[in-house]
Amino acid sequence: MKVEQIYTGCLATATYYIESKGEAAIIDPLREVLPYIEKAEKAQTKIKYVFETHFHADFVSGHVDLAKKTGAEIVYGPTAVTGFEAHIATDGEEFKIGDITIKALHTPGHTLESTTYLCLDENRKPYCIFTGDTLFIGDVGRPDLAQKSADTTPEAMAGNLYDSLRSKIMPLPNDVIVYPAHGAGSACGKNMSKETFDTLGNQKETNYALSDISRDEFIKVLTTDILPPPQYFPKNAKMNKEGIETIDEVYDRGLHALTPNDFEIAANQTGALILDVRSPAAFAKGFIPNAVFIGLDGQFAPWVGALIVDLSQPILLVTDEGREEETVKRLARVGYDYTIGYLKGGIDAWIKAGKEIDTVETIDVEAFKQKSEKEELQVLDVRKPSEYEAEHLEFTLNRPLDFINQWTNEFDKDQPYYLHCAGGYRSMISSSILKARGYHHVINVNGGFDALKNAGFETTDFVCQSKKMKES
Repeated sequence: MKVEQIYTGCLATATYYIESKGEAAIIDPLREVLPYIEKAEKAQTKIKYVFETHFHADFVSGHVDLAKKTGAEIVYGPTAVTGFEAHIATDGEEFKIGDITIKALHTPGHTLESTTYLCLDENRKPYCIFTGDTLFIGDVGRPDLAQKSADTTPEAMAGNLYDSLRSKIMPLPNDVIVYPAHGAGSACGKNMSKETFDTLGNQKETNYALSDISRDEFIKVLTTDILPPPQYFPKNAKMNKEGIETIDEVYDRGLHALTPNDFEIAANQTGALILDVRSPAAFAKGFIPNAVFIGLDGQFAPWVGALIVDLSQPILLVTDEGREEETVKRLARVGYDYTIGYLKGGIDAWIKAGKEIDTVETIDVEAFKQKSEKEELQVLDVRKPSEYEAEHLEFTLNRPLDFINQWTNEFDKDQPYYLHCAGGYRSMISSSILKARGYHHVINVNGGFDALKNAGFETTDFVCQSKKMKES
């Protein structure tokens, strides 16, 4: 028996390849399915099943495409209703893969159809569980993503999850390995560990959700301080439920090399978003006017999903040479299938063609410090509210990138604004969006918050602020 975890850091997502005696199964495949097919072909193995733990919200699965290309059967848990051919398992139903057995354990709570798959070895000894978003390492799935009805309130779903954990998962042997669908950084939970697998026994000792906690307290913990899900989550879930076009079709549409003239014509005729995925420093030095920066080497897919509201938005790409296909693929992972081409030769070709460029003014920390000591500056800290509350510069305003679509009309577009985040990635995204929306004087502070602290700026937090207010 072979069990391989395939972890994708950008999405904090784990998929699984299982193999035994010439047969294989894939659990929760990503959109691009060729790597699974090549892995099976290399091992001279037939992919028999594609198991889905639930209708994923944070990425678009490759289940339909993989089934078409391999003849594998798609399996969902009880209550799932799909727009494509699939086997809807009953609770406790078993599936053979070579000498091993996969048993479906219906574990509703994250969603109604959520199912944990128990892997039994050739001797029917429990070996591991693929828990999807039911159980993470150090956490459990959020209970607020199910389609809304009287039976699927966050409180009701949290109660279901409590029952599922205690009736289906906790009775399993302590040496069973827990393989979840996500790790730290995913928006599908609140406090996931950086570890991507663990023994069930250790989770019973360290995971609050498996502790001796009452049902009411469990529900309270899970339903308190839940951040709103990213706007693309329900759209991705719908795509996974109804079925989508193949990744090959997405590539055929998106991988068109366009000359600067053709790129400009396409932008003007289609209203496409120009998405620049190079480094923050490269973008700042020169970019196509009105382009939006979301760097490929950061948390690319989650930020695309959070900031580009329309999944059908035509997109034109500016990338480093050789990263065009990677960009199209990573956009498709979160449902952005309408890339219509990329700039051949990149920004250098645009400049050589004599086309107009724009820049983002940047300032280093020392120059910023000197300037702030001489005059009052308008500084926007675009980190998350929790980061800002923990510690921030006294004279800054918190305007999180996550909510930029809500606050961009608050300010005078003719005034200068200095932006910073933790390291420079989010502030450059924010700078690009503000520039595209008519802010003429946006200055990005290089180095981010840590560099500002090291330069000797005074910081505060909300505890200190509250104390000062009481003393005054």
